[in-house]
Amino acid sequence: MSQSTPGPDHPQVAIVFGSPSDTQTMSKAGATLERFGVPYEQVSLSAHRAPRTLADYVGQLRARDISVVIAGAGLAAALPGTIAALTTLPVIGVPISGGALDGMDSLLAIAQMPPGVPVATVGLNNSTNAAILAIQILALADPDLGLKLAAFKDEFEQAAADGLSAAAAAGSQP
Repeated sequence: MSQSTPGPDHPQVAIVFGSPSDTQTMSKAGATLERFGVPYEQVSLSAHRAPRTLADYVGQLRARDISVVIAGAGLAAALPGTIAALTTLPVIGVPISGGALDGMDSLLAIAQMPPGVPVATVGLNNSTNAAILAIQILALADPDLGLKLAAFKDEFEQAAADGLSAAAAAGSQP
């Protein structure tokens, strides 16, 4: 298990992934959380190779004031569902491309959880959206974070409007 805790604050989000090879995909979640000032920790921990260690780790999340888990997994994609089975915290699954089906197996495994064990699922390799969803969950109890999120959405919309205006201006030139 490798772990890093950016920033001096206690982490609010745990980013967990099954293999060090998933670091690049999942680092986008960390970068997004950093943009909003949300402290997080990042751990590589396999549901298959270290199930007892995973259970111990998940069992301590709530006591350490972690509020949301982002779990990335490829191939068999058991990690998000295993974490969801072990905690009542919200779990956001990130299916990671790879293998013979290029991530479709991961997407279906994470999305098709049995009743009572929900995992919110984002698109393939989209740990950025997983972080935004985690921020939306945290913003329910944090008005300042909600303001940052609203400003982000406004900037996002403004960038789209600016792109449309630029395209229209380019189309009207001789």
